[in-house]
Amino acid sequence: MRVKIDASLSYHFAQAADVVLALEAIRAGDQSVVSDQLALLPASGLTLADGPELMGRRQWTTADGDVNIRYQALVDVTRGHVSIAGLYVPPRRDLPHEVITYLMPSRYCESDRLAPFAESQFSSGAQGGDQVLEMADWIYRNFDYAPGVSDATTTATDTFLMRRGVCRDFAHTLISFCRAVGIPARMVSAYAPGISPPDFHAVVEVWLQNGWHLIDPTRLAAEDSLVRIAVGRDATDISFMTIFGAATLVGQSVAVSVVAPA
Repeated sequence: MRVKIDASLSYHFAQAADVVLALEAIRAGDQSVVSDQLALLPASGLTLADGPELMGRRQWTTADGDVNIRYQALVDVTRGHVSIAGLYVPPRRDLPHEVITYLMPSRYCESDRLAPFAESQFSSGAQGGDQVLEMADWIYRNFDYAPGVSDATTTATDTFLMRRGVCRDFAHTLISFCRAVGIPARMVSAYAPGISPPDFHAVVEVWLQNGWHLIDPTRLAAEDSLVRIAVGRDATDISFMTIFGAATLVGQSVAVSVVAPA
């Protein structure tokens, strides 16, 4: 399917600051970029920040005063229906080296602290993909989707205790549960058609049967239509905008829709 993206951000910077942007669709795997453009007003240079495009394309810029950022794209998603039921977890010794880090605790995903609960609650029955689905279902049934109750410091443990949060918090909790029972899991920022209200979205990828597979514990988005932006250990790695300084948000809009190919 073809997905149309139009994201706009407006900020005021009282002082000049370095900024890392992660707004561009990943150019790899099950999605291909037909066309895209990242533009800043006033015009400012962009410098590739890091990483292969498979992990997400990040750009350095310098911002000062009133700054408007816009990303427009057409992306063909060829993922098809996503189903992880019945998929197995490879033995740890057989995991690719780049996957190992996604078994470890990280800043927002304290799998070590949530391990006692995850192991007692989810380790006696289903395994592999079925176990992930069981954990995601538990989160969906026991958590309230509640904008405004969490902030940039909220961790998976905080969310687990509050039993509420937004997509970022649901994802952190599922990632922590998965890592706690030995399933590699990482966080994905994405453009998601149809979510309400429209916004950047955070979901999860789990490593099962020799590949990464998407799952949205909020159930707000269809995994087959997601356009991945960046992947990483947790929200630290996938933020759409990282500001080395201070800024005030003036306005933001994210419009994502499925369109017919031209």
